[in-house]
Amino acid sequence: MTQVQTPKVVKKKLFSPIWLLPIIALALGAWLGVKSIRESGVEVRIHFPNATGMDIGKTLVKYQGLTVGKVADISIDDQLQGVNVDVLMDYRSSPFINKGTKFWLVTPKASITGIEGLDTLFSGNYISILPGEGESRSFFEAEITAPVITPGNEGLIVNITSDKLGSLDVGSPLFYRQIPVGQVVGYRLDNSQKIIVTAFIQQQYASLVKVDSQFWNVSGISIDASLSGIEVRSESLASILAGGISFSSSDHSDAAQNQHEFSLYDSEEQAFGGVELMLTATGSESVSKHTAIIFRGIKIGHVTDKILTDDGVSLLVKIDSQYSELLAGSSSFWLEGADISLNGIKHPERLLTGSVINFTPGTGEPLQQYPLLTDQPQPLNTQKLALTLHSDTNPGISAGAELRFKQIKIGTVLSSQLNAALTEVEYNIEVDADFSSLVTKDSYFIAESALSIEADLGGVAVKTRDLNTFSLGALSLVRSSNNQQIAKGASLNVFANSSDAKSFFKNKQRINKQLTSKDGADVIKGSPIYYKKMQIGQVEQVEWQRKENNFIIDISIQKSFASLLNDKTVFWRNSALSINASLNGIEVEVAPLQAAIKGGITLGLLDSPVLDNGKHLYDSKFLALSQSTTIALTFPATVKLEKKAPIRYLGHKVGEVHSVVLSKDLSELNVEAYLYGDYAASFNQQDASFSIVDVRVSLAGIEAPETILTGPYISVFPGVSAQTSSEFIGLIEKPFHNINNALTFVISNDNLGSINKGTAIFFRGIKVGQVDEYRLIADGTSVEMTVHVDNQYRHLINNTSVFWDLSGVKVDVGLFSGAQIETGSLETILAGGIGLATKEITSSDNMINTDYRFSLSSTVDPLWLEWAPKQTAQ
Repeated sequence: MTQVQTPKVVKKKLFSPIWLLPIIALALGAWLGVKSIRESGVEVRIHFPNATGMDIGKTLVKYQGLTVGKVADISIDDQLQGVNVDVLMDYRSSPFINKGTKFWLVTPKASITGIEGLDTLFSGNYISILPGEGESRSFFEAEITAPVITPGNEGLIVNITSDKLGSLDVGSPLFYRQIPVGQVVGYRLDNSQKIIVTAFIQQQYASLVKVDSQFWNVSGISIDASLSGIEVRSESLASILAGGISFSSSDHSDAAQNQHEFSLYDSEEQAFGGVELMLTATGSESVSKHTAIIFRGIKIGHVTDKILTDDGVSLLVKIDSQYSELLAGSSSFWLEGADISLNGIKHPERLLTGSVINFTPGTGEPLQQYPLLTDQPQPLNTQKLALTLHSDTNPGISAGAELRFKQIKIGTVLSSQLNAALTEVEYNIEVDADFSSLVTKDSYFIAESALSIEADLGGVAVKTRDLNTFSLGALSLVRSSNNQQIAKGASLNVFANSSDAKSFFKNKQRINKQLTSKDGADVIKGSPIYYKKMQIGQVEQVEWQRKENNFIIDISIQKSFASLLNDKTVFWRNSALSINASLNGIEVEVAPLQAAIKGGITLGLLDSPVLDNGKHLYDSKFLALSQSTTIALTFPATVKLEKKAPIRYLGHKVGEVHSVVLSKDLSELNVEAYLYGDYAASFNQQDASFSIVDVRVSLAGIEAPETILTGPYISVFPGVSAQTSSEFIGLIEKPFHNINNALTFVISNDNLGSINKGTAIFFRGIKVGQVDEYRLIADGTSVEMTVHVDNQYRHLINNTSVFWDLSGVKVDVGLFSGAQIETGSLETILAGGIGLATKEITSSDNMINTDYRFSLSSTVDPLWLEWAPKQTAQ
């Protein structure tokens, strides 16, 4: 029977994955649509006077070199007064298109200050944008000229006001002490009254601009020509071509902030300092702004403002700072113009230039307000001040020469002559009464140059004086900070120039000292002296002392460092290059450039007083700080010794050789050496020994093998004498010194044989001592050897001891007995040796002293070898 299967019921799915495709396509289309609308850009209309240099689809809009838009259309405006330029801006620029945003056309422009828009020569004109603030807008009026844009984001913007622009332009440099620190970035006319010049100062120089800074125009070349001479001034080549502004600042004023406003003066003379004061008058029709204030024909100030008051007229004047010292309580100002009389016309030039205000100094504290007189006042004092001047040489000053203060005549030279000792030139002078208060204690005079030329990269300055200066010369007064009035008949100094005066007073502020050196120490006049790498003085003179065969070095130290000169002061010469190499590394020390060229000296301080009163100039810092003492050694000329060879005691370096020189007869070697610091007291006894240590090769071995690499050195051993010395006779061989309390005695023999210095003494094959010295006795019949036995073996020696020669190989040949060969150890075969045997136990009865003598047997008795007393260490 056939079985029927039950059918399976399958439920239909409510959602098919195929429906995801249209949903994704719909979402993608919506996103692309929104993106297209969002990035479609921002339309802006800009009104320009004309469309010159612009093309549809080609002219771009740029911001700091980045393209942010493009011209889409150009059309003429409805009033036919310009063109409307439609620009499609990048959608990302919408936050910056505001009411304060500015647009302008950038075209190539060439001027003295530089070339602007150079990139437009290749890419064509473009529209530049400067983002601003305010509400969003779509219509703008184009700027005719580019707005002020600072060269960078950091810096200081200041506004400088002036009555006229002169040769200033965008790009004109700003100078501070002839260093360019900024530039002019724009200018504009303010209410038809003044011009505001906008300047940018770089961030690193912004702190130089203070609230009271003075700015003045340095454009072009300034030439001041008069009967008194010609003065030519310029700031730099850039300011001559493109104009420029310079400024000065006070160190103690507050720093200026952005947009601070300053005034621009016509010259440095007008800008620099000065003293402002007020002149009062009932009327001053002939006085105007800029009227000069004259003193003895020299302009010392000018009128800056004229103010009408209830009582008349007040004149605000400014006296130049260099002449402010002339102001006093009794100073007088009076108005003076051209004087026309039957005798002629006095000051006819004032018919054209106008009246001037004359000035005369006085005494007392200056005032803030003075009356303006109509006539010249009578002088208050007619008593002149007579003084004497003196100089090392005559700088071209003759009788009749003028005495000047800031180019104002204040007196006359009456005569010039040599003093009684014929060592100096003396001048008798008279200072006018009005100026006697200017001459104070420590004042001095400098001879003026009839012609001076100063040229550098910053400019050229040419100054000439009047004919009187050319023919007779002139002296200029330099006041001191001391306000004490000088007495009549007092004496002052005269210098040929400012440099000589500076050197003179600089030397007065120095402390002089002398140093001694065996050589010139590589220093010359002017070589610097340092303390902790700071120059505190200099070398004044280096002089050779023929009698002492050394050098005297005169030095001077600034008085401000006087505390460094005491009983702990030491000096050492500077090395141009010092290299200290060791296993710890290499240390290289390079001297300053001036010291490397001229040589130099360094001052240092010790913890304790120095040994030579600080008068010795050491060769190095180490020798100075270790307070080394100089000694003289004399060796035979055959000795090999080099400079810098060490002096050692038991292997420890206690000094070094400074110089090695052959004597005049070539028979001796004169050695100058140093003993370090406190070591000197241990090795300066009269009987101290100095000997040469050099490599020695023998059958006994090699002595001082290290000298093969280092070279010979000097070994020193202290003496016992109470007297000291600095001169010693050097030894060729190192003497024996009983430093370990060894037992010393003498062994004699008919001849030396193969025994030598250092030959060992053996007891039962053990080395217990050695031969230290040997000598031929006076009568020449035998040889005496000084030997020692180490302290730990001294109990093995007494008057029953015997010694025999162990050196070499002994052969005994007999006809019937045959041959007998006797040898010691390999060491005794090669280097020789002495055998030792003792018969009895050492006691106080048989002990020996240092003068005890033994005989050396050539052979050994077999009985000696059987001796075996039980010795006990004492």
